[in-house]
Amino acid sequence: MIEVQGLTKFYDERPAIQDVTFSVPKGQVLGFLGPNGAGKSTTMRILAGFLGMSAGKASIDGFDVFSHSLEVRKRIGYLPETTPLYNEMRVAGFLDLMCRLRGVPPSKRRARVEHAIEVCGLADRSSEIIGRLSKGLRQRVGVAQAIVHDPKALILDEPTAGLDPAQTRETRTLIKEIGRQHTVILSSHILSEVAATCERVLIINQGRIVADDTPQRLTEGFGRDRGLEIEMLVRGEADLVDIEAKLREVAGVDGVVVTSEGEQLWRAVISGRGAGLREELTRAAVEAGLGVREVQARKLTLEDVFLSLTSDDET
Repeated sequence: MIEVQGLTKFYDERPAIQDVTFSVPKGQVLGFLGPNGAGKSTTMRILAGFLGMSAGKASIDGFDVFSHSLEVRKRIGYLPETTPLYNEMRVAGFLDLMCRLRGVPPSKRRARVEHAIEVCGLADRSSEIIGRLSKGLRQRVGVAQAIVHDPKALILDEPTAGLDPAQTRETRTLIKEIGRQHTVILSSHILSEVAATCERVLIINQGRIVADDTPQRLTEGFGRDRGLEIEMLVRGEADLVDIEAKLREVAGVDGVVVTSEGEQLWRAVISGRGAGLREELTRAAVEAGLGVREVQARKLTLEDVFLSLTSDDET
């Protein structure tokens, strides 16, 4: 569905992206991650036909984004980080305008508008003025304009930016629903949302792809450096800073963070490696007067992987 080969873009002599290559099959929701300035938005704007490339190729549904840009724009829905809305218009009227601008035949416009309104949960807001809606509802209108012409693929740049947790969950559910019928590329800074929404993740750093896999395999692949987590039961008087210092003295420990999870339960996150590390940490905790409830390998998150792969980025 989406094919990208050797995509490169220079601004003057500075590379924004270099040799970016990936493909997205029909019906897949792809998370596209990277630090600010890493090349995410540049790549997405090229795919959407709003920015030229310096080298490489990109196609959507078999059409080259440069030589067949009009055909490509018919086949994609694009939601930039700043949602393009006409705040003085009513929701249904705005979506009808988007249909006309994108060449939807008059006989199909009403059905397309009604479908987009239904999918995006705007049925009771269709006659309201966009500028009077909450940010979460305006974002839904933004998604609706991206799908109103029934595109083959969707490109969503930070679709949950500025939303509260409830609005973010609603938008995540909406994207997963849309992903059943469309190919989706999703960029977001909320990595937990990407892990919950996307089947596959690309990470770009300094203009180059540095990871491409499922969220599960990415986190499992970094297991060798994940360290340990210890749940400790507090017995009588105990000082958190003192306990942290004692655990830090164990050979093979690189770092320790101890947090309180209640009056009698502390959790220590240990980074380090070495034979017998688990046993030595358990012994140190017991000698410090704590009961050890559980010791387990630390579960990495997508954020851990992201930070590991992009920590050399200066932006």
